[in-house]
Amino acid sequence: MEPSDQAYTNEEQLIEDKFQELLNGYLNSNHRKKVEIIERAFKFAKEAHKGIRRRSGEPYILHPIAVARIVSQEIGLGSTSICAALLHDVVEDTEYTVEDIENHFGKKIASIVDGLTKISGGIFGDQASAQAENFRRLLLTMSEDIRVILIKMADRLHNMRTLGSMLPSKQYKIAGETLYIYAPLAHRLGLFAIKTELEDLAFKYEHPDAYNQIKQKIAETEESRQQIYNNFAKPIVAKLKELGFDFEMKARVKSIYSIWNKMEAKHIPFEEVYDLYAVRIIFKCPNEADEKKECWTIYSVITDIYKLHPERTRDWVSRPKANGYKALHLTVMGPDGNWIEVQIRSEKMDEIAERGFAAHWKYKVGNSDEESELDIWLKTIKDILEHPEPNAIDFLDTIKLNLFSTEIFVFTPKGELITLPKDATALDLAFTLHSDLGFHCIAAKVNHRLVPLSQKLQSGDQVEILTSKSQTPKEEWLNLVTTAKARSRLMTALRKDRRKIIAKGETQFKEYLANNHLDYSNELVTKIVSALGLQNREDLFFKIGNEEITPNENIKKIIKGKSVNPFMRYLKLSFGNNSKNEPAKTQQPQHPTIDRKQTYILRDVNGVKNYKVADCCCPIPGDDVLGYVEDDETVVVHKRECPVAMRLKSSFGPRLVSTQWEASKSLSFPAKIEIQGIDRMGILNEITRVISNELMLDMRGLTIQANEGVFDGTVNIMVHDTQVVESLCNKLRKIKGVQKAARCKE
Repeated sequence: MEPSDQAYTNEEQLIEDKFQELLNGYLNSNHRKKVEIIERAFKFAKEAHKGIRRRSGEPYILHPIAVARIVSQEIGLGSTSICAALLHDVVEDTEYTVEDIENHFGKKIASIVDGLTKISGGIFGDQASAQAENFRRLLLTMSEDIRVILIKMADRLHNMRTLGSMLPSKQYKIAGETLYIYAPLAHRLGLFAIKTELEDLAFKYEHPDAYNQIKQKIAETEESRQQIYNNFAKPIVAKLKELGFDFEMKARVKSIYSIWNKMEAKHIPFEEVYDLYAVRIIFKCPNEADEKKECWTIYSVITDIYKLHPERTRDWVSRPKANGYKALHLTVMGPDGNWIEVQIRSEKMDEIAERGFAAHWKYKVGNSDEESELDIWLKTIKDILEHPEPNAIDFLDTIKLNLFSTEIFVFTPKGELITLPKDATALDLAFTLHSDLGFHCIAAKVNHRLVPLSQKLQSGDQVEILTSKSQTPKEEWLNLVTTAKARSRLMTALRKDRRKIIAKGETQFKEYLANNHLDYSNELVTKIVSALGLQNREDLFFKIGNEEITPNENIKKIIKGKSVNPFMRYLKLSFGNNSKNEPAKTQQPQHPTIDRKQTYILRDVNGVKNYKVADCCCPIPGDDVLGYVEDDETVVVHKRECPVAMRLKSSFGPRLVSTQWEASKSLSFPAKIEIQGIDRMGILNEITRVISNELMLDMRGLTIQANEGVFDGTVNIMVHDTQVVESLCNKLRKIKGVQKAARCKE
């Protein structure tokens, strides 16, 4: 047998084995066994993708099989979804049409494949700036059949698992998009296991060194953690067995991404992340009606043994989260002196927490409460889609607002319970109840106390909205709302008001021309718009209607060509806005074209940098960074976790370039260190001595404030790279009295 024939046979066997694993997983599930249609879908997809390979070199059909396996075994869906997953790339990548799928597999599978095809364009292609529009299409399709988004989640998860074969610049784009869009969406759908894995995989590619360090430290502390857990669990296990509970108790370590998030947010090292793991108790409960009672019995057992943290009990059994999550959480003081979170769930609650809404198909009995929760959410999504932002990127941000992970519950005067995102204001509630209430809202009463529209609401508040017929929406209200519905309705109303002001301004302008015996023409309006530096005629009419511009002698001068504005604008275009006499920029792109596929080396030759540092995050050598290529081929460097970079990754993928700092000790960059501690005599001298004498650093500023025995302050220094900053922080923390020393994020 020829080597190529042997390789082909091995590949065929691999494909067959992978499909068999998919089938075996399906046969072990609770779904009705429709093997024949799954086998047909596999053969159809295999034939359609014949000869096509992925970037990694493997046969393409292995990707749909892997996605179908995630759909079946990790999300828990049935044959319809498995077939749709196997066929999800057929229409987009081959000659087959949706009609062909419908003829072979029926309307339901075809409509899901059609939904998946609609939202796939540009996900890994060069149309990444259309990503927000794809996301909108995804949501439109999702409101027709939730299985579309669940399969899309599986597709994204497999692409993240195989991201190593992509170019680095593509890796950043896809990882950023995953954190920005897919992880919050997975959370909102209650797909906890998938959300955690997506976050960890995205983090692995964005910050490989930090990822590996945390992973190693988790492994190193495994033995001591296990010992602490055994000591903690022993008396609880004994008591629950005595009471006749059939249960499993285990410790779950926080995900690498959430550990890093905590370290970053609190400026603490790994060793100080005390809630590194949570304990989970999962009990069997044949009668669903007893779930709540048994949760509280277990709660009682634990609090009899260990001291309870009074403010960290969370009852999501009586009032589940909007994504269907049910559990009882409590935090107790463990035998080692650290707080330990315990999560109590029944087997059904646990499956729903891990698999989200998909798990409901397994337990479906009629139209359950969880399904009606899903219907409410889909109604919200449809509501946003019917009133979208005109700009696709704004729309994406609007949707992001609605994928809130923390919720509050407030009551209307009649006792109706309303779910809102954390930090929602009285104005948000007004719009949630009804658009007209929002438009005419003047204030609110929270717990019978009068408050302004900007008042942030707390869980349990009773809120009454006060209105006035004379009230109209204001531009500044956009800063007071957090929900997508409030923002989109407000924008629509403001646009309507703007149109009225524009019409009024146009009338005033025409009256002015008539009174001064001037003819209205497009040329004349363009001349005025250009001279005043406005964007378009609507801006001109709006400013006149809003009384920001008054038609007077200045307008007359512009019309008659006496204004110096056009000349000034020419000067600005020629010489830039700088007051220095720089030479005119005759040729626009001064920089060579950047090769997006190669890693761009960040250099500084005799003080001339081949990049710009982004003002939003001020990265320094050693930071994990990426480059954004501007129109003139200038590379702007952002930290990978910078919020602006997150947005760029989701919306402007093709402009991203992988970057690497060139090793250099001759350059200095500004860095700011935050320092806190217990005040004592001479501590300031020790801090300055460490900075200036021991480390020989160039200190540019030091601000310290002491208050009732505690001090905090900032140190501004010039450094070569992040290692110098870390070394300084470690030395400062060793000074007696210094509790915290960490680099400021901004």
